[in-house]
Amino acid sequence: MTDLDCPSPADSAPPRCGFVAVIGAPNAGKSTLVNRLVGSKVTIVSPKVQTTRSRVRGIAMVGDAQVVFVDTPGIFQPRKRFDRAMVAAAWEGALEADLVLLVIDAHKGITAEVEEILAKLKATGRRALLALNKVDALERSRLLEMASRLDAALPFEKVFMISALTGSGCDDVLAWLAERVPAGPWMFPEDEVSDLPQRLLAAEITREKVFLQLHEELPYAAAVVTESWRERADGSVRIDQTVLVQRESQRAIFLGKGGARIKALGKAARVELSEILERPVHLFLHVKVNDRLWDDRDQYSEWGLDFDV
Repeated sequence: MTDLDCPSPADSAPPRCGFVAVIGAPNAGKSTLVNRLVGSKVTIVSPKVQTTRSRVRGIAMVGDAQVVFVDTPGIFQPRKRFDRAMVAAAWEGALEADLVLLVIDAHKGITAEVEEILAKLKATGRRALLALNKVDALERSRLLEMASRLDAALPFEKVFMISALTGSGCDDVLAWLAERVPAGPWMFPEDEVSDLPQRLLAAEITREKVFLQLHEELPYAAAVVTESWRERADGSVRIDQTVLVQRESQRAIFLGKGGARIKALGKAARVELSEILERPVHLFLHVKVNDRLWDDRDQYSEWGLDFDV
């Protein structure tokens, strides 16, 4: 038998495919974990609470199984329309998925937010698996006691001790999920890692740079919109984006003295986008004030959020 005759893993067993909703409190490490499991950056990460605003799908291939991770906004007690829309998107993702993966920051432990999530999961009747994240340097006895308390509140199908940052324990999570997603045809091409449109991915990468560089000066209430995407004859792409802020004072902060800040942000985003897209990127950023940003129905639609929730 030649190499060409050898069956691929996908040919040797019936295909499997399923959706796994990754939920948890803000900053539990959900996005970092999704990127780790997929093996590529599909969702942005920053220390800022509520970095993830809508559901982002990341696709991992494990032999004959296609595991589609749904990274959801952090679940917290909503106070405003935008908060309610994000939390609703997280729970909608959990209820629609085949499996639910609850991620908890082991360093923070069982907070009030975690207790609320456990109660809601129990009320929905959804079974879940648990990933205690950021377990580095924590005593095993403390981790076991925490896992026991959590399992008593909501019996889990499986408990994992992981570090999404280093990858410790993540292969076990992926292997377990690959064996348990439903039998059925793949939903996405084998070489696809995300269903996020490139225009939206580009906006998300720029927004990540805004968070990382301006987290002390600007609230998370800043949005990035990709206004145009032009393919060029030399294989490069020109991307024009608008950064939306709520006040003129925020616009001045974003621009920086002599435009230095916006140039630095644009460079950081351009470098990463060039790596992701594997071609030269010409990125042009503009800043616009929109004092009704979080009451803009069209903007909610862009993020895949329900304005009327």
